[in-house]
Amino acid sequence: MKETNQNFCQSCGMPMGDTRELYGTNADGSKNEEYCSYCLENGAFTFQGTMEEMIEVCVPHMAGAHPDMDEETARKAMLQWFPTLKRWKQS
Repeated sequence: MKETNQNFCQSCGMPMGDTRELYGTNADGSKNEEYCSYCLENGAFTFQGTMEEMIEVCVPHMAGAHPDMDEETARKAMLQWFPTLKRWKQS
């Protein structure tokens, strides 16, 4: 998972691209630059579950986006990467 200057959702890890189109929204309707529109809506997380449950939701999407990656490889990568994301980071 290349982390150049790309902005990744701090919940699901999805790359959010160069535009604000995929940014989630805060309670006041403004764009949130840390979370994608699939994870944050009106200031609230749309997914209520554990990091492991989030990974299971994301595995098919990651494997589908990378033809050279099977689901087990995607799962292993996410199990390493997700704990570094803001939502899942242990304080």
